[in-house]
Amino acid sequence: MVTLKPIKLLPARERVASALRKAIISKQIGEGEVITLEATAQQLGVSVTPVREAFQILARDGLIDLKQNKGATVLGLNETTIREHYEIRAALESAACVLCCQRKADLSAIRNCLEMADEALEKKDSSSYSNYTKSFHYEIWTAAGKLKTMLSEMWNGLSMGLKSTEEEYARNSQEEHRQILAALESGDPKQAGEKMVFHIIRSMNDVLTRY
Repeated sequence: MVTLKPIKLLPARERVASALRKAIISKQIGEGEVITLEATAQQLGVSVTPVREAFQILARDGLIDLKQNKGATVLGLNETTIREHYEIRAALESAACVLCCQRKADLSAIRNCLEMADEALEKKDSSSYSNYTKSFHYEIWTAAGKLKTMLSEMWNGLSMGLKSTEEEYARNSQEEHRQILAALESGDPKQAGEKMVFHIIRSMNDVLTRY
């Protein structure tokens, strides 16, 4: 019987930053809206500390403007801002794939995430699928070394567009993950990097259907 390893999740501050970034990019939280530490912590079921740290990450990225009263105002996004975010992610994540190949990294944890995501899809468990796909990327970053910290702070969750259902999006994303893993297993850094770039840019184009 195959022994599966536990799924790793992003640290709390990165999970909060991811949830907020996703909501801002998808326009669930609009330009000019004020978000507060306490309300955000309550909604996400976390303490105020990771929310405060997440606010600092988002402020640095130019997504929010911090206020002295423990709140923040959401700043406007445009196509240029979104493209820049995903293009930087594509460059860094493809570099992570190249490093995995060059270092002949242990891919078992990455493979485990893919298998668990498959199971979640079959059970139509979207919450678990979201965690496993996040962990798929996280394990690649971890195997690549120091890029993990930078990429963890850029994660924005599933990049759902307006032209596909959640299930269609998940199955397309999962197939791309399969291709990325296959390239990593083949030890081909060029192909692995290219597969990851395609995956991230496709996600960007899905998001841009909202703009």
